[in-house]
Amino acid sequence: MRIRIVGAGAMGRGIAQWAASAGHTVELGDVRAEAVTDAVEFVVSMLDRAVAKGRMSAANRDASVARLVPLADPWAAGPDVELVIEAVREDLETKAEVFGKLERALPSSAVFATNTSSLSVTRIAATLQDPSRLAGLHFFNPVPLMRIVEVVPGAATRPEIPALLTELVEGCGHRAVTVADTPGFLVNHAGRGLVTEALALLEESVAGPADIDRIARDVLGLRMGPFELMDLTGLDVTAAVIDSIWQGFRYEDRLRPSYLTPNRVVAGLHGRKTGQGWYAYGGGAEGPVPEPAVTGNGDRPVFLAASGSGETAPYVEALAGALEAAGVRVERGGRPSAEALVLVPVWGTTVSGAIRAGGLPPERTVGVEVLPAAGRRRVLAVTAATVPAAARDARAVLARAAGGEPHAVTVVRDTAGSVAQRLLSSVVAVGASIAERSLATPADIDLAVTTGLGYPAGPLAWGERIGAPRLLELQRALHATTGDPRHRPTRWVTERADLGLALTEAGTSVDDCWG
Repeated sequence: MRIRIVGAGAMGRGIAQWAASAGHTVELGDVRAEAVTDAVEFVVSMLDRAVAKGRMSAANRDASVARLVPLADPWAAGPDVELVIEAVREDLETKAEVFGKLERALPSSAVFATNTSSLSVTRIAATLQDPSRLAGLHFFNPVPLMRIVEVVPGAATRPEIPALLTELVEGCGHRAVTVADTPGFLVNHAGRGLVTEALALLEESVAGPADIDRIARDVLGLRMGPFELMDLTGLDVTAAVIDSIWQGFRYEDRLRPSYLTPNRVVAGLHGRKTGQGWYAYGGGAEGPVPEPAVTGNGDRPVFLAASGSGETAPYVEALAGALEAAGVRVERGGRPSAEALVLVPVWGTTVSGAIRAGGLPPERTVGVEVLPAAGRRRVLAVTAATVPAAARDARAVLARAAGGEPHAVTVVRDTAGSVAQRLLSSVVAVGASIAERSLATPADIDLAVTTGLGYPAGPLAWGERIGAPRLLELQRALHATTGDPRHRPTRWVTERADLGLALTEAGTSVDDCWG
């Protein structure tokens, strides 16, 4: 296929490398001639690096370079061009101007694709004489490594074009997911679950950025915590995406932005690229500061209390066994002794609520996370009534391990559920809301999120690990405890819990009932 790429910036040159390496002839154009020269040099250097690392033969490298065709004029006639991929700046007027010129220069048979990440594909297409020839083809940076592409039909896109683009993408070794033309498309929309909830936790002073990030990594198993991710992406970019998706979905509570971000953006605290974001970078500083040392008395006995949820019972026994194996004296049943620390496992509820319901001593009762940790980390929640010495002792007790390195223990403020439960519930809820709107199939949602965001599982598959009934109990408890509509259960989870269906199942649609 002969492909013309207009826009020779980071995305354009990445797409050029990807397509040329897969055997396609690639014309590369830009209004700035020097940008084309720089882009070709960059692609050649990346191909040279691939040869040096043994990922590409010298012959394939030479053939790929030969397929790169730099254009002096991006609007030059191109009778053999079959596909145009636009990768210019995110501005509707600019993209409309680009496609208008291309419409006059290229044959009507050429398919147009926009790499927009935030603009409506339908609105871009509406500026053309023939809107049916354009679709979205959203790549992620760096294109050769991010092996996922969103294929986005506009309202007027010809039905054969998404299939053609999907065939192209998968023929070049990437995975394609077809998604509706909605704000944020799929990956950026799904990613709001983690980031918006992390910002809400920070707003409520439940924990600081570093502790939320540690819990995200070591309990949930994410490669990078939400605040580390914002610093890497750039808070200016993240804040704009959060706002645009929230506005685009008509101020959906589940996608509600935080008041914390605008001032940081205005102050230039954008993350790694400015040297300061949620963390400091450069000048000897690199990310979060180390955790405080464990200083409490780890020999105190503990009393494991029930939280009132049957979901925590297995965890109570598992934690009791692990603590006993580490030499901790564990009290069961009845009432705690005068010296015992009281540990309360919660599922969507608060430690303070358990203290009131169970008549527990508030000064020495703390909460513990019930989600199984992805690493050697436990999480301890303190209330406003917790005596600091008791919190230090509880941290020391929970750090004890039967063998190997002690557990890391993060101390957070009491909240409904826990930090990890709220993050996970939000990730699943946003993914489920995408599914229930039929914006993408369950399989494509999970594929796009694992490939595009690097999560250990897609939101629906992750929720299925918990199970729809248990997840529904968590969401109902979070909603009832906080009163915040952002936590309300989704129809997708509620229906599947009622029917005994997996969260990953699309289920029967009305269209399935015909024929």
